[in-house]
Amino acid sequence: MLKSPSQLPIEIKISTVVAISTILHSAEPLAIDAALKQMTGGVSDFFEDEFAVIDVGAIAADVSHIDWDQLVDVLKKYRLNAVAVRGATPAMAEAIRARGLSIDDGSSGVKPRDEAEAAPAAPVPAPASAPAAPVAPVAAAPLGAMIVDTPVRAGQRVYARGCDLIITAVVNNGAEIIADGSIHVYAALHGRALAGASGNAEARIFALSMQPELVSIAGVYRTFDEGFPPELALRPAQIRLHGDRLDILSLSSATRA
Repeated sequence: MLKSPSQLPIEIKISTVVAISTILHSAEPLAIDAALKQMTGGVSDFFEDEFAVIDVGAIAADVSHIDWDQLVDVLKKYRLNAVAVRGATPAMAEAIRARGLSIDDGSSGVKPRDEAEAAPAAPVPAPASAPAAPVAPVAAAPLGAMIVDTPVRAGQRVYARGCDLIITAVVNNGAEIIADGSIHVYAALHGRALAGASGNAEARIFALSMQPELVSIAGVYRTFDEGFPPELALRPAQIRLHGDRLDILSLSSATRA
C-alpha cells in the first residue's frame, strides 16, 4: 500500500536559500581574517551563523591555488557558514567539491541576500502585433524601517535586518547600530554606525548631532581616533559612500569632510 507524502520519512521540495556574498579580492587567509576582524570590530555575533557564498570571480584567473579548508575555517570563525563557491574556474572544481562545497553557477537555489530581497519580476512579452512602447524605469521597492524610541546604551547592539533603522533617542559611546539599509538618528550619534551591512552602497547615515566612534557603509569603514572633523562635530550631518571613501556632509550647508 502506498503511503501519502505526509507519511513518508522525507520529502524533497525546491527552495531558495538566502546567503551572504563574500566577495574575495585576496586568497590569503590571514589577510581575509584581518579584514573580517576590522569589519566586525571584534564583535562575536556580528554575523549570526548565516550561509555564505564565496565569490572568487575577481581573483580566480590570477590565483593558482586557494586553500579552501583555511578559507572556510576563517569564515566559520566569524559565524559565516560557507555553502557554495561562485566564479570558480573548472580547475578549482575538484578541490571545491572535496571540501563539501557546492559550485554555484547561478542555477542553484542559493541566492545572495540582496538578490533574494529584490528579485525582479519576469518580463511579459508584448503581442507581436502591438507596437513597441517605451519602458519606464522601475524604482526599487522600499526596504521599510525599524524604529527605536529609546536610548541605545554602551554595550547594546541594534540590527535592522533587511531594512532602514530609525532611532529617535541618543546613541551612546560604546553602542553599535547596524542596518542593511540607511541609518537615521534624530538625536546624538556617539557610538558605532554601520549602514548597508549587506552590501547596499546607496545606504547613508544621518544624525542631528554627528560624532560617532566608527562608521561604515557597505563594508567601507572610517574611524575617528583623532576626533571627528571639528567643523561638523555635534552638527546635523550625513555620511555617504563615494567610490571607495566615505564623505561627511553637513545637512545645513555645503561643508564636506
